Amino acid sequence: MLSELIVLPPFLAALFLGIGILSGRIAGEASERLTGRITLYAAVISLIAVGIAIVMKLQGTLAEHVVLGTWFESGSYRINISFIFDNLSLAMAATTIVLSLMVVRFSVNYMHREVGYHRFFLVLSLFVGAMLLLATAGSSVLTFVGWELAGVTSYLLIAYAYDRPIAANNATRAFVTNRIGDAGFVLGIFFAFFWIGSIEWTEIASNVTELPHWQARVLATCFLLAAIAKSAQVPLAPWLARAVEGPTPSSAIFYGAVMIHAGIYLILRLEPVFEHAPLVMGLLAAVGLVTAVYGFICGLTQTDAKSALIFSTTAQVGLMFLEAGLGFWDLALWHLCAHAVFRGYQFLTVPSIMHQGSSQPIRSVPKFITKQRWLYLASLQRLWLENLGDSMTVRPIQRLGSDLHYFDSHILDSVAGLPVTKTRTAPTIREANQADPEVIRVSGLGGRVVYALANLLHWFEDRLILRAGGQEKVRTSRRRLSIFLNRFEALLNEPRFLVALIIAALLAAIQ
Repeated sequence: MLSELIVLPPFLAALFLGIGILSGRIAGEASERLTGRITLYAAVISLIAVGIAIVMKLQGTLAEHVVLGTWFESGSYRINISFIFDNLSLAMAATTIVLSLMVVRFSVNYMHREVGYHRFFLVLSLFVGAMLLLATAGSSVLTFVGWELAGVTSYLLIAYAYDRPIAANNATRAFVTNRIGDAGFVLGIFFAFFWIGSIEWTEIASNVTELPHWQARVLATCFLLAAIAKSAQVPLAPWLARAVEGPTPSSAIFYGAVMIHAGIYLILRLEPVFEHAPLVMGLLAAVGLVTAVYGFICGLTQTDAKSALIFSTTAQVGLMFLEAGLGFWDLALWHLCAHAVFRGYQFLTVPSIMHQGSSQPIRSVPKFITKQRWLYLASLQRLWLENLGDSMTVRPIQRLGSDLHYFDSHILDSVAGLPVTKTRTAPTIREANQADPEVIRVSGLGGRVVYALANLLHWFEDRLILRAGGQEKVRTSRRRLSIFLNRFEALLNEPRFLVALIIAALLAAIQ
């Protein structure tokens, strides 16, 4: 019963608000007080339930692992609806609900008369429930449900002003980046099922020592990838700076106080797994150290309050990863709770920072960085980490998409007998390369190979044929060879050669 009182009230509040918004009963300024009270009372009920759980834990009357029933069962595999109430989960749940209650109360006045007021509180209630579920879930699958719900609500509040292209783009960036971590989480659940036979946190912790070291390393690496993405660690850190596009209260609860710490919470939950994989613990410490340095350097030259706070948050969470990687698990937990309270307060005071700092001079950039132009430029450009990620992932995928679009619109449509429109092969080709409209251009890796081979043949033709002298027979044979090479070069520019290269590469990858 206690577990339901902790998790369900925010979800029920979100459901009630959703029904009210869809039915039109909750709309406009007249319903703001009702919306605020529903969200606030739900958070208060969860807070009281968490407080009761902590008291019962101190008295020794609270079961640490509670199974309410079976969610899904297939053969020897079973997914239980279970909750865990150890020191870690209660500390995370208490931190979450206290700070969430503060943010809800703050938002009642801050979001007054905002377009989307009721939508904001619906999503905020859903987030609070998701984080409480994440903190108290007794199995990795149930934790993943909370993990995903928190990610979806993050996306919705980053894109709160969805009519603004920047907000929508930043939300998409954050959402896509976190899907990388979700893939690691799913793989971790799969390997726990396959090697341990259970996805309950308690059984994973007690049975991981029986696994070979290489299996423990794989399992720990999968969950580490999930934590890196969720807590915005290098190399997946840039999404966090874009996430503050949302309203200030959501920035405070998501990226200052609660959700940003979900990754380190997962690391702390899997302490036995990481201790059985020392190499992954070393990687954990290295990632945390690099992220702390990245956040520190980038935070030195930020020109707005939110960005300065977000890079400070990145550095602090990186230090938590470093502490966990070095084996200071209790220190990392204390650091998590203290930083969540302090950073949440800082984010909530951002709107009044001009008033608070009116009598204080603005701190200048440290002298050591102003004297080093390259370091100053690197800090302003945030170490080009996002540009590097784009060049390694986004742009190749865009080129591949362009080539596949050409294949679909020119080859498949032609085979199917559909009309083929003469369009430019790929939008990424520069206009300078389109001087001759009769020449078909290609892009991507296949295009580069075709262009390189064509240039080589052009050099061969120019140097050994056109510039060479000799007898008439030699000239005739060379002329014939030249005609043949010209035809061959023209064929290389045909899209079917690009298609052949793509098919060959796919076949090679499959084999």
